[in-house]
Amino acid sequence: MDFQLTDEQRALKDGTRELLAGRFGRDRLRAAVEDPGPDRALWRELGAAGFFALRLPEKDGGVGLGLPEAVLVLEEAGRALLPGPLVACQLLAGVVDGVATGEKTVGLCEGAREPVLWEHPAGCDELILVEGDEVEGDEEEGARERTGGAYRSASDRVSCAPFASVDPLTPLGRVLDLPRTEPVALDVPRLRREAALLTAAQQLGSAVRTVEMAAGHAREREQFGAPIGSFQAVKQLCAQMLIRAEIARSAVYAASITESVLDITGAKLLADEAAVRNARDCLQVHGGMGFTWEADVHLHLKRAWLRAECWGAAGEAEELLAAGLIA
Repeated sequence: MDFQLTDEQRALKDGTRELLAGRFGRDRLRAAVEDPGPDRALWRELGAAGFFALRLPEKDGGVGLGLPEAVLVLEEAGRALLPGPLVACQLLAGVVDGVATGEKTVGLCEGAREPVLWEHPAGCDELILVEGDEVEGDEEEGARERTGGAYRSASDRVSCAPFASVDPLTPLGRVLDLPRTEPVALDVPRLRREAALLTAAQQLGSAVRTVEMAAGHAREREQFGAPIGSFQAVKQLCAQMLIRAEIARSAVYAASITESVLDITGAKLLADEAAVRNARDCLQVHGGMGFTWEADVHLHLKRAWLRAECWGAAGEAEELLAAGLIA
């Protein structure tokens, strides 16, 4: 099994990075902190570029690619801290009309957890709620997965209350009531797995970006007449950051090919750790200025904290992996 990227995959990754750099640079990032709703013009441009229709069959107007390519695209989105219900729109492009082209946005909520949180409630046209507390086993791996159903509702029919978000780029609403009158035929266990993996891809992108930010600052910042990157303590911090990011990359890329429950769970756990710890170490390398609002480091840390609780927090992942090992 070859985990090296093909020329086409590298071109896709580079093209996504170039598109986001041109349309969502630092000025737009800082503006989004004040107004974090999805930029509809950018959303339509992403749709035109095939961002959301990446995995839809070509006969249905999609690009016809697979989960590994979706991971590469979401990695670049995580690197840029692009706000919006990206995972939901990627997974539900073939379910809700208009999502594939970027004309509509859809939210995705996990109903099995409390509180039930909805990202970007004011910016979504529809909401899909997945729920179910039963657990089924995987005969081959001994892993367990949640089963359940999915329900669809227009956003104006969902009762929700504001909920404080640690990430200024991701406003949250607490779902109080959602009419369960329109069930959606979805493979819910698969949807949960893919949501976890694409979230891990975003965490990977953030982890890689904070390595670049820390290394760049260490080369430029001088103390005692020398770049701080020449000091052993700073070298070790940056090296550890790189190791975490590359381990997470290997796990996330591999899980996108195997699509195994345990592989995805492990990849999410490693990517969460890399994103959170790398952001903290990046802040450490930046020193006092890293704590300021003007620095972007805190945005990566806050996004990493938020994503680490989505689609499988550390405790849940560890329990699932342990169950798979002893089964």
